Amino acid sequence: MKDHKKPRTLQEAIRYFADPDNALRYMVGLRWPDRKVTCPTCGRKDANFLAKQRVWQCKSVHPKRQFSAKVGTIFEDSPIPLDKWLTAVWMLVNCRNGVSSYEVARTIGVTQKSAWFMLHRIRLAMQNKSFARKLGGNGGGCEADETFIGPHAWNVHERKRQGKVGIGQKAIVVGVLERGGEVRAHVVETRKRHKIHEIVKQHVAPGSALYTDKLLSYKGLEAFFTHETVDHALGYVRGQVHTNGLENFWSLLKRGLGGTYVNVEPFHLFRYLDEQVFRYNNRKDAAKRPVPDSVRFDAALSNIVGRRLTYAELTGKTGATQPTAAN
Repeated sequence: MKDHKKPRTLQEAIRYFADPDNALRYMVGLRWPDRKVTCPTCGRKDANFLAKQRVWQCKSVHPKRQFSAKVGTIFEDSPIPLDKWLTAVWMLVNCRNGVSSYEVARTIGVTQKSAWFMLHRIRLAMQNKSFARKLGGNGGGCEADETFIGPHAWNVHERKRQGKVGIGQKAIVVGVLERGGEVRAHVVETRKRHKIHEIVKQHVAPGSALYTDKLLSYKGLEAFFTHETVDHALGYVRGQVHTNGLENFWSLLKRGLGGTYVNVEPFHLFRYLDEQVFRYNNRKDAAKRPVPDSVRFDAALSNIVGRRLTYAELTGKTGATQPTAAN
């Protein structure tokens, strides 16, 4: 099989992955970089390739001898072919304001329900695996801020305003941004001091410069960081003291939620947050140059192995769907 040049645009991606050989070759390189296909059950590396079925068969006799490149990834047990999956991934990771399930359904030719399920599985791959590295090490300082996600009060019936979050009240999102670096964000139940302090300490290196607004929940952080505040009642910028970087991120997030997705259930909000965080953190490389779509695409697919989301888990019928550290 001749290896063609990797795609750089959506149109090229659709053409490239329409060839099942290209799609399979890409997945093999992703799953097994050394090109030694490994049986997911027993670990043998000399499985036979069955060309007609496009699967491998392990030489050892055991259950599930035959396996495909989808096994052990977000694509597992999906009847949707790889060309459609990879096109959907390209669309989601590279559309700045997100892409709706209706648009994906029309583009790749699946039902809206299938497209919705696909997009949530892709968002799982866009989720940060760990937050081991503390922010603030680049010397640019960090910003911390919070925002509210939900309907406007004037657009909610009076009887629903007293209900639960998602019916009339807004969800709370707290974020930490390293200037010139990553953003990290959490959906939280409260913005009281203990929760705010927990998130900031989790993500910011001790002693780093930290900029926030005058919310009383940030009081006391000066014991751990070089903490300066800006009073938004008087202005938004005081020299280097501002939270405009996070305000920009909130603007991007709300533009996608309000303009593309229109109505997001609080139960799934952390997934849409993961999506926007991924795109924001992969917007520029170390040299501050824009990241090409193909590189962002590869970055998302590097996280598909070892992640699985069933429809029952997604809809809350079984298992826990909301992580505690990566939402």
